[in-house]
Amino acid sequence: MSHAFAAPLAYERVASVIPPAEWATMDDDVAAILRLKRERRAVILAHNYQTPEIFHGVADIVGDSLALAREAVRVDADVILLAGVHFMAETAKLLNPEKTVLIPDTRAGCSLAESITPADIALLRATHPGVPVVAYVNTSAAVKAASDICCTSGNAKRVVESLGVPRVIMLPDEYLAQNVARETDVQIIAWAGHCEVHERFTADEIHELRASHPGVIILAHPECPPDVVAAADFSGSTAVMADYVTTKQPARVALITECSMSDNIAVLNPRVEFVRPCNLCPHMKRINLKNIRSALENMETQVEIPMEYFAPARRAVERMLAI
Repeated sequence: MSHAFAAPLAYERVASVIPPAEWATMDDDVAAILRLKRERRAVILAHNYQTPEIFHGVADIVGDSLALAREAVRVDADVILLAGVHFMAETAKLLNPEKTVLIPDTRAGCSLAESITPADIALLRATHPGVPVVAYVNTSAAVKAASDICCTSGNAKRVVESLGVPRVIMLPDEYLAQNVARETDVQIIAWAGHCEVHERFTADEIHELRASHPGVIILAHPECPPDVVAAADFSGSTAVMADYVTTKQPARVALITECSMSDNIAVLNPRVEFVRPCNLCPHMKRINLKNIRSALENMETQVEIPMEYFAPARRAVERMLAI
């Protein structure tokens, strides 16, 4: 049936999760985006929480925030469009200052990034003199600039232990900090920021999932509360979750993270049954095919970082990537 579409190859990749009638409403935008990418010498970096028509239909590079940060420095393109939230676009710009970086909707923010400011970090440093600050990549460039090194959920433990100190300040995700603290001897001073998607999951939900779906394997993101992580079978970043499913091929799995993640992994793992407790990220869902197309057509909105933040923020990200 895909032969009737303007972007048939793109549809073939998502046919198992998007019905033909639904794709028909997307096909024109997908075809236009594929054309615009060639004309602009552009690549699209898409986070794992993007919807399948973006993740599998138009993206060139997909992954978690660490993978996108790594790949951003390797892209051979004039334009990078970030299908994700604003801090991710800032990170891509930090690592590619000479390239044009676009974000389709500047309102695509993050509750974690909004929970911490450079002034907060100054206060923490004054309270804990000499203690290094590890900033989760889910932060603004200004906060990264005020920190010593960045981390992601996939490398947080390695970053914390790489500093060789007895104590670190880790911000802004309180639950990630608490979950990392359980795995290391380094004392972690946390900040009370939370992801508005992951904080809504509860341990009771996990127990209900097990009762309703016998044999289900439960994978939880480390931004979830510690009792949720403890009730799960396994915890890891979105990249680690995807690798777990692909490698182990569980008969039935539940991913305790943002909704679209299951759709995207299901495309590549048709034999795995996905149980889908669903919490959507309203910020990720601000990105869609129409505003991706518009961004490439109009070359808007371009991400810029104030000069006073650029060098120190880039240093914090590069220190992370060097580990």
